[in-house]
Order: sequence, then C-alpha cells, then structure tokens
Amino acid sequence: MKDFNNKVVAITGAGSGMGRAYAIEFGKLGAKLALADWNEENLLETKQMVQDLGVTEVFTKAVDVSVEAEVLKFAADVKVALGNTHIIINNAGIAGGGGPFIYGDAKVFQKVLDVNLNGVIFGCRAFLPQIVENNEGAVVNVSSVASLVGSPGSTAYNTSKFAVRGFTETLMVEFHKSPISIHNVMPGKIKTAIADNLGSDAYKKTLITPPEVVVRDVIKSIKKGKSNILSGHLASSVNFLSKLPMKIRNKILWKESVEKLGVQDKYKPFNSLMK
Repeated sequence: MKDFNNKVVAITGAGSGMGRAYAIEFGKLGAKLALADWNEENLLETKQMVQDLGVTEVFTKAVDVSVEAEVLKFAADVKVALGNTHIIINNAGIAGGGGPFIYGDAKVFQKVLDVNLNGVIFGCRAFLPQIVENNEGAVVNVSSVASLVGSPGSTAYNTSKFAVRGFTETLMVEFHKSPISIHNVMPGKIKTAIADNLGSDAYKKTLITPPEVVVRDVIKSIKKGKSNILSGHLASSVNFLSKLPMKIRNKILWKESVEKLGVQDKYKPFNSLMK
C-alpha cells in the first residue's frame, strides 16, 4: 500500500505508547481509525488527540485482546462503523513474569501468552477476512527484538514474542503471492509505559527511542513492502547478536542482562555452579 488516505486502520493497544503513536501518525495521513484498548479512559484520550488533529472518523471500543469473542466483535463493529479494514496493527502487549523461570508464577506466564500471542492470532483471525475482501491491505504484527534472542529473566515475554514472529513469518509465506503484505515489527528499546513497573533503573535508562520513530519506520516499510522491520535503540545490535554462535551469544546475554543489571543473586539459589 502506498496511500493511507480514507483507508481503515485498526489498532489494538491504542490507549498509550506505541498504539497511540500509530493512531496519531496514521491519522495525520488521512486514515479512518478503529482503536481498541482494555483501558477505556486512555483510549478516549487517544481519540481526543487524533480528533484534535482533524481526524473525523474514529471508532473506539474497549477490548481485551486475550478474549477472542471480544476481538471478533470489535472487527464486526468496525466494519459497520467505518467499512472493511485495510490495515490491522496487532500492537497490544504486556510485560510480566520477570525473574528466573523456575520461580515464576504460572498464571502470570499464561497471561502474557494470552495477551501477546493470542491477541495477535485473534486479531488476524478477526480482520484478515475483511482485508482479503478488499483485495489489498496489510497485517502488522508487533513482536520485538525479544523474538531474536533469549534474554534471561524474560521467559514469558520472550516466548510470546518468538511465537509471534514464527506465526507472522508463516503468514508471510501464505500471502506472498497476494496483494496483502504481512509485516513483523521488532522494536528495540522503546520509551513506553510497558516497563514502568518492571526492571531496574539501569534497564529503564536503555528505553530511549520515542514510539513515533518506530511507527514512521513501519509506515515506510508498508509502502515499500518490507516484511521484517527492525527499529529503535539496540535493535540492530540484538539482531547481530542473534547471528553469533550460541555459546558466545549466551555469555554476552548473561553479562548484559544479569551482571550489568546487578541481579545475579536471583539466579544463585538453584544453581550451585554460579560464581
């Protein structure tokens, strides 16, 4: 797709951060916006922001993307309100389940999978029929650089993002002869609210790339038909790291994710070989 004017763009997780940035940037390009978020108050703030920019056609709905029925209803309501969707941006995601896997909460782990992975699958299942009916459009699934390497202390998040990347790359093959483009977005260290209550101060200082930088890269990639999109602080570095031999990669990841952040003590109790 080259032109987004009057095209319907559906965005999940639109109440803040990356989702809000998608709404603003696509709104500037003349798109009709269908916005979803579990937090209705934040969602209405985003709606007001895009209306202040002059966007007149905005549909909003409070949606829990981990519940398929809610996502399907959102898609059906969008079709009635704005017409068939041209672009679905499966952006909604959460962090959680930090620390060593062996001590993790199974319910928290499952919740991360339900939102980050199932939310993407449900979004594709709900909106792809509309996009296919249009015979043009794009699917944008947001994974992460966490889909490239297994960082310690993030098993739930990494698992969900690896799965999103695998799911999305499979869709790329299935649709490669069609006029519909499939995109996998792998943001690096982005300044959003997702990690406000997680991680050390040292980790939070790495979150420096503004969300709109990534969104603009995504828009350029949709226009060019670029499938895998790396954007943001350290994204290229993590991609390079993923190409290294596993033994070297693991040493680097341990140093950067455990030693430099000063969390070695979390891992000592279950491994007497730790030094």
